[in-house]
Amino acid sequence: MIQATRLFLLMIMFTDPTIMFDFFKGSINSWQIINDGVMGGLSTSKIIKTEDGYGKFSGQISLENNGGFASVRHMTDFNLESDQNTIILKVKGDGKKYQFRLKSDLNQAESYVKEFQTNGDWQSIELKIDEFSPQFRGRSLNMPNFQFSKIEEVRFLIANKKEEDFELLIDKIEIK
Repeated sequence: MIQATRLFLLMIMFTDPTIMFDFFKGSINSWQIINDGVMGGLSTSKIIKTEDGYGKFSGQISLENNGGFASVRHMTDFNLESDQNTIILKVKGDGKKYQFRLKSDLNQAESYVKEFQTNGDWQSIELKIDEFSPQFRGRSLNMPNFQFSKIEEVRFLIANKKEEDFELLIDKIEIK
């Protein structure tokens, strides 16, 4: 009985993450650019698939016309298991800070946000789901952190309050 319990615990500890999106296998056609132009801003961005099979989200942030952000989103229909509590981003950034955002329902106004810092190298960044805090139009909301059993949207966003070029290579989004 003790051996079976140990084996079960080891299986849980070393279970492979579930892939939410793999750019090598998936199409970028399911990703949509949403920049500050929705509010009159002039930032530009695009998402392409590189020759190596990575997603490349890149562009230029402009602060003109009250602008200042660029984002790319993917709509999904992902049901979280009770033991899945960490999102793993396999990315290579440009040393800038980005946000990863979740929505449990496409119709909800708020997004649940967690920032992450890139360092210029390939990284495996782990983000605890219960640390994603609610925001609406860049403002924090007095609501509980993400505590849903479903994810309907994931989004990468950059909004560092300065004019800058950016580039983020994305390999995979996993969950464990």
